[in-house]
Amino acid sequence: MNSNLQPRVIVSGGGTGGHIFPAIAIADALKKRFPQAEILFVGAKDRMEMDRVPKAGYPIEGLWISGFKRELSLDNLSFPFKLISSMCKARKILKRFKPDVVIGVGGFASGPTMKMAASMGIPIVIQEQNSFPGVTNKMVAKKAAKICVAYNNMDKWFPNDRIVLTGNPLRNNIKPLDGKRDESVAFFGLDPNKKVILLVGGSQGALGINKGISAQLKSFNDNDYQMIWQTGKFYYDKAMQEVKDNDLQDRIKCTVFIDRMDLAYAAADVVISRAGAMSISELSLLNKAVVFVPLPTAAEDHQTKNAMSLVDAEAAMIVRNDETETRLLPTVFNLLTDDEKQNKMRDNIVAFAKPNAAEDIVDQIELILNKK
Repeated sequence: MNSNLQPRVIVSGGGTGGHIFPAIAIADALKKRFPQAEILFVGAKDRMEMDRVPKAGYPIEGLWISGFKRELSLDNLSFPFKLISSMCKARKILKRFKPDVVIGVGGFASGPTMKMAASMGIPIVIQEQNSFPGVTNKMVAKKAAKICVAYNNMDKWFPNDRIVLTGNPLRNNIKPLDGKRDESVAFFGLDPNKKVILLVGGSQGALGINKGISAQLKSFNDNDYQMIWQTGKFYYDKAMQEVKDNDLQDRIKCTVFIDRMDLAYAAADVVISRAGAMSISELSLLNKAVVFVPLPTAAEDHQTKNAMSLVDAEAAMIVRNDETETRLLPTVFNLLTDDEKQNKMRDNIVAFAKPNAAEDIVDQIELILNKK
C-alpha cells in the first residue's frame, strides 16, 4: 500500500440510495487509505445525491440528465438535449478536475461521465451492485479497467478478465450495532420491552409494501409489537393519518427517510425490506431476520432472484408484492413468535456478507493508480 499517493478521483452516479450509499462508502475507503486524495462526485441535478453527498462531506456537481422512459412520454422529447448537455458538461468537469480514475456506480449521471472519461483515455472502474446490471454499466463495460461486482456469473454481461468479486460496499454508520439498542429505542420513542419491526422500502418508499401494511394495520391492536415505518415522501401523510385513526402513535413511528439506519437496525427484531442488492448486503452483514418483498418491476425480476438465493438457504423469508395485503403482516407476526426460526435465519444470512467490500474495491483502484 502506498498511502503517499495523492489521487484525484471522480465518483459518478446516483439517483437512489442503492447507488449513492456505495459511492460514499467507496469515497470514505479511499480517503482512509489516501488521506490526501481529492474526490469529486458527479450526480444528476434534482436527484437525492445532490443533498446526500454534501452531507457526507464531499463536493458534487450536477448534470442535467434523467432516464429514458420505456413507455410513451413527453419527457422523452427532452432526453437527447439532456444527454448532449450532460456529455458537454461532463467533459468540462473532467478537463478541469483532471482525475486519475473515474468510478461509476450506476444511475443517470454515470453514463455521460464514464463515456467521456473513457473517450479521453482516463481509466474507469465500474461498481455494479446487482445480479442484473444496469444499462449504463453494460454500455461502458468494454472500456473499463476493472469491474467490481457483488454476484457470481456476471461474465454474461461483462468481460471476464476485468471482473472482480468484491461484494457491495456499505455505509460506515451501520456497524457496529452492539450496545445501541437502548439508544435506538429512545431515539425512535419506542418501548424497550416490546419487539420491533423495521420496515424499509428503499430511499423512495415502497408502495406495494405500504399498501400491505395499511390493509392490515388494525391487526396491531391484537398484539404488543412496535414498528418503525419508513414510508417514503409520497405515502407519509396517508400513513400518519392511518396510524392516528387507529390510535397507534405510541407503537408505530412513521418517517419519510431514516438518517440513523444504525439505530433503526439496532432496534429491529425483524426487518421488512425490498430485495435490492444493497439492502441484502446490509442485512447480511448485520445478520438480521428479514422478510423480503421483491420489487416485481426490477429488471429481469432480479430482486426475486436475489431474495430466493437467501430463502433457499433458509436465511430469509419472502412475500410476493401482490400478496402483501393478505400475507405480509401475518408472516411477520408469526416469525416474531418463533425465536428458533429467527435465530436460524440470522445464523444463515451471515454467509452472504462481504464486510470488506469497500477496501477490496480500493485495492483494485490502487492497482490502477500504481500503473499511472
